[in-house]
Parts: sequence; structure tokens; C-alpha cells
Amino acid sequence: MAKKLYVGGLSYGTTEDALKELFAQAGTVESATIITDRMSGRSKGFGFVEMSSDEEAQKAIELFNGKELEGRKLTVNEARPMESRPKRDFDSGGRGRFGSGRNRY
Repeated sequence: MAKKLYVGGLSYGTTEDALKELFAQAGTVESATIITDRMSGRSKGFGFVEMSSDEEAQKAIELFNGKELEGRKLTVNEARPMESRPKRDFDSGGRGRFGSGRNRY
């Protein structure tokens, strides 16, 4: 069964291909994804690598956690399931991102 790893501390210039190539040193890489900002398309500096087995995932953690890639120190550990977030209410009387805290109606 594939094991998903969180990879933090990535340089903004790191590509998915480079990430996949690096982690291939630990075993078979099922996928490598770098998370990008929706608006700008720029890397957020972290991503996920899916290894084909638990043993390969553990080897990747041992090999790359704390190591340097492109001048940045990597954080590599087992990915946790994404937590559900509460729905954001943007019609809350100006208390959201665009308001001043006053109701302007």
C-alpha cells in the first residue's frame, strides 16, 4: 500500500520532477505534488510524495528529513489526513477579509 509523505521547506523553484527524482533514491515514487497558490500559481514551499510501500516511505524519511535541497532544509514526515475546516462566511457584516468591521449597508 502506498504511503503519503509531507515534504516541507521546499525552495519556490523546486519542480515536481526534481522532487520525484530525489525521492526515487529511496524507492518507487507513485506521485510527487507541489502545492501552489491558486491566485499566483507560485509554490507554497511544500508538497507531498507518495511512496509505493511503508518501508520505502520510512527510508525516504530517514534519508531526507533535515537534509538540504536547493539551499533549504527539508522536513519530511508521514502526511496526516487533511482536517476539515469550518465554512467561511464572507457575508458577516464586514468582518471578513474585505471589511473594516462595520456594517456598510
